[in-house]
Amino acid sequence: MAPGPTTVDARPPAPRRPAPRGPAIRRITRSRGPLLAFLITSGAFCAAWVVRGTFPFGNTGRALNDQANQYVPFHRALWDLVHGQASGDVLFTWRGGFGQQFLADYHTYLGNPFSWLAVVVPRAHVDLAVFAITPVTMGAAAAVMTVYLGKLHPGPWWQRGVLGATYGLCGWALSDASYIPMWLWGLVALPMLGIAVEWCLEERRWPGVVLLVALAWFGNFYTAMMATIAACVLLAIRMATREMTARDRLRALWRAATASGTGILLTLPLLLPSFLASGAAQPTKAAAFDPVRIEVFLAGMLPATHLWGGRPRLYVASLGLILAGAFVLNTAVARRTRLVWAAATLLVLASFQFPPTQYVWHGLAVPNGNPYREAFVFSGMVVIVAWLALANRPRPLHLALVAALLVAAAFVLRRTDDFGGWTWPAVLGGGAVSLLALVLLRLGEKRRFLIPVAAALMIGVVFAESTVAAANADARRARERWAKPVITSNRSIGDHFEAVRDVAGWPAYRTDSGAPQSAYNDALALRAEGPQYYSSYLPEATYAALEPLGYGFKNDGRTFFGADDPVLDAIFSIGARVRPGTAPGTWTASKFPAPPLVTVRSAPYTSPNPADSVYARQENVLGATVHQVPPVTRGGTATEQTYTALCTPGSEAYWYSPALYGTIRAGATEKPLEDEMTGVIPLGPVPASGKVEVTVRTRTEGADAGAHPLGCLDRTALAASVDRLKATGATAVEVGDHSIGATFPAGTRGTAVIATTAVPGWSCSAPVKPFHGLLAVDLPPGTTEVSCTFTPKGFTAGLTGGALALLTLTAVPLTARLRRRHRSGS
Repeated sequence: MAPGPTTVDARPPAPRRPAPRGPAIRRITRSRGPLLAFLITSGAFCAAWVVRGTFPFGNTGRALNDQANQYVPFHRALWDLVHGQASGDVLFTWRGGFGQQFLADYHTYLGNPFSWLAVVVPRAHVDLAVFAITPVTMGAAAAVMTVYLGKLHPGPWWQRGVLGATYGLCGWALSDASYIPMWLWGLVALPMLGIAVEWCLEERRWPGVVLLVALAWFGNFYTAMMATIAACVLLAIRMATREMTARDRLRALWRAATASGTGILLTLPLLLPSFLASGAAQPTKAAAFDPVRIEVFLAGMLPATHLWGGRPRLYVASLGLILAGAFVLNTAVARRTRLVWAAATLLVLASFQFPPTQYVWHGLAVPNGNPYREAFVFSGMVVIVAWLALANRPRPLHLALVAALLVAAAFVLRRTDDFGGWTWPAVLGGGAVSLLALVLLRLGEKRRFLIPVAAALMIGVVFAESTVAAANADARRARERWAKPVITSNRSIGDHFEAVRDVAGWPAYRTDSGAPQSAYNDALALRAEGPQYYSSYLPEATYAALEPLGYGFKNDGRTFFGADDPVLDAIFSIGARVRPGTAPGTWTASKFPAPPLVTVRSAPYTSPNPADSVYARQENVLGATVHQVPPVTRGGTATEQTYTALCTPGSEAYWYSPALYGTIRAGATEKPLEDEMTGVIPLGPVPASGKVEVTVRTRTEGADAGAHPLGCLDRTALAASVDRLKATGATAVEVGDHSIGATFPAGTRGTAVIATTAVPGWSCSAPVKPFHGLLAVDLPPGTTEVSCTFTPKGFTAGLTGGALALLTLTAVPLTARLRRRHRSGS
């Protein structure tokens, strides 16, 4: 009688007892597979950098999109924080946005444990450390997956290592998350939580499960949430395929639920403030989920593809795809096991196209960007079933059949949206080598000398195919305007940093790093204190305060830029500014008088200028009339608009037209206009004739500059206003990491205005009152001191929840130990 199929949980025949090995030898032996996976993964990714000639292996910029604008600046801020050179702490930063919460930003952008690589290098090389986070994290994910695969089924260490690498080099990692260090931690979290699932099934290491869950959620709650949902799927699969009683299943569920809840609660000091900060953030206009066409969706599973835009990148290397397909046909695996794993994998895949389940994957929110951010979950499941197939010795005929189906699928999908490039070589070449390696591996059961050949081929094909896929992803992505690689360190950026330092005077006054910017978060990167800030948590309150005053913005108001406007400088206590020098790549810095960070308004002020003009709104905050806002006459055409107005000779003309995109020319001055991104801009002195003539060449159809785009500044009036604010403002200002205090002369009355926006979390020694979006308190008679402290919303409650979870984590193993001691004693 032929032997029946085995399950993946069946124990293999007991091998001969090897010679005793010491603990050190056992540790080295166990680490071989994870180390191989790490080396293949990180090596292939870095090899793609070499092929492309990107930094640090060439002169091509490495930073893509938010990597340049957010992640490198935030890691430079982390460096400053750790080295005691930050203006603020982990709760709050005074750099950027005129003062913003920092805890949610830390949890979101800096949670990857490998982010701390950035603090052990010189600050000038932080960007290189940020780039290194990607291959290190991908390699770590491959190594942890290798360990997890060994827990699912025993097998040779090198085979697990190769398949672990196919997971670390999946399409999601190469094409979607390779420049997003915090998301990549989700790639680690999935197999890590898989290990936690196995411990729950084995009814051991409850504290270890708690710590693994906490580590996943500390790293990045967004992808950890997806990995946690995937872990629930893995738990259900394992309970359905193992021989367990109903009581065993209930115990496993209880352990998983309590450990997961405790682990997530441990992260509550970060998680709850981040959740509340997200609710208070400036809303975005994310569109509803629109699934891609089925042929595009399926094409994302072919190796080395990189479809444009928000498309699913679901592939793993050909070796993994062929083995995964052979799993269903492998009769050495129990039928129930094959059916459950195959059905679960297909249901997970289908859930990516179904809007309700897609919202569940993304925490009931519409993704602002690529809607297939959970794609790594499917790749992980493909690698798991590939390992179960390989560990159960797939037949060459089955492997050949699946390889043929892969080629047929590539042929059918060959005309799908920019299909091509390296996909055919990966399918034909990579598939053929993978098939040859697997056949040699099977033949090696009788001819042992073939096994090293098979191993070399398997390692080589995964390395080569993944290198090509990574290089192809970089090349294709670079063709998209938003993903053009940029430089994050050079002599000009270094000189810009030094120019800011030369005129720094915080907290006596702020320094604005000026424009052009090398990153949207230049204030963080260059140690300045201007308005520049880019964060998914930028509060709606900050947008409501800065947008009416004429600061440029983008990303629906989650990114703010500077404005070279002396009135705004006076409002926000900016006393130094850096501008480009006459030679390219050089910078000049200047200082000028500025009010203190805390000033006093004796009475409400209403500008006499048109109320709907940006200049009147500035004057209402400043508390003085400093502009002339003349009527303008419009002429020209829809694409070349002309505006004329009369102002006092010798005053300075300023322009504001957030509805127009193009260029603006006034006299010899010509500047770009980028609609809402361009704030108030200077046009130069008003000529002796008093006539200001402006020409706008615009590509914005049906829009004009509005009724009051032009304002003429009286410098003398502004200087008098600054002097008055200095004379009546605080005599001393003390700025803490997340606090500010001010002292006033006896008899001061009115409203103390602090040059920061009234974001949620501020509490003051007197009730906070509205003042055009700025933080302000009333000064009753006899008040000589005011102090304010910032505490992120939910931080105290989060600390309480985290402390309870820590107490539980400590109490459970201690109670278990006492019980065991009591039983042994009795």
